[in-house]
Amino acid sequence: MADLDDIREGKKFGIGVEVKNPVFHVKGADNLPWGMKDRLTRIFNPESGRTVMLAFDHGFIMGPTSGLERIDLNITPLMKYADCLMCTRGILQSSVPANINKPVCLRSDAGTTILTELNDNVVVDIEDAIRMNVSAMAIMLAIGDPAMEAKTVANLFKMADWGSKYNIPVMGVTAVGKDMARDSRYFGLASRVCAENGANIVKTYYCDGFENVVAACPVPIVIAGGKKLPEKEALELCYKAINDGAVGVDMGRNVFQSENPVAMIQAVNAVVHKNFSVDEAYELYLELLK
Repeated sequence: MADLDDIREGKKFGIGVEVKNPVFHVKGADNLPWGMKDRLTRIFNPESGRTVMLAFDHGFIMGPTSGLERIDLNITPLMKYADCLMCTRGILQSSVPANINKPVCLRSDAGTTILTELNDNVVVDIEDAIRMNVSAMAIMLAIGDPAMEAKTVANLFKMADWGSKYNIPVMGVTAVGKDMARDSRYFGLASRVCAENGANIVKTYYCDGFENVVAACPVPIVIAGGKKLPEKEALELCYKAINDGAVGVDMGRNVFQSENPVAMIQAVNAVVHKNFSVDEAYELYLELLK
């Protein structure tokens, strides 16, 4: 039974005791408002501080990509293993079950297809993002592209303004053109430009010297999976990125084009959230094939 004097002094209930607020688990988000933190917490697991995002937004420029021909058959079974879904508004409305109860990072820009080189991007109206209750908005930046850099930076700046107004985080996605070198200097520049212009999350590619890219970026970085790799190589990419400071992955083709996508996303999840080694994760993948 509590001591009466302690109760009178409030000690048993922490009254009058100075309690320091814990540091928020998402990098660079300590000073953000409650609504923004709430949405970031849906994306980044508070226990691990990391995220496994499932990207299936490829169709907005590539059409029915291999593995994405049928969202209902190929992607829906994977959703429960992801922390966050990244897709376009058309697929969200037509193919993602409303009761899936997963946060959504909405692909919030659109432009021309792979049939043309000129990509005059436009952005989705913020009211659509609000209506669809999304947890983040993804905007592409074409840093180094003479035709598209200024346009895409302006798009990000505009979405960051809207996101700040309505407490919806923005993810800057660093696009890589055919002539752009994928090195740490480029990705360091592109990632920092995203953050400087208001992005709360950056999606970029893993590279040699990736730890320097992370160190110079004041917001969390998740890596893109890129082109399809053999399963063990994709898990190694994931492991190296996490080991060098990434706080998650936003994988698409290396999951849904896998021989067994359900097994693959679980193996990726083990690397990100459970600190599995490459060999441990690949062994898990093989076990799940049985």
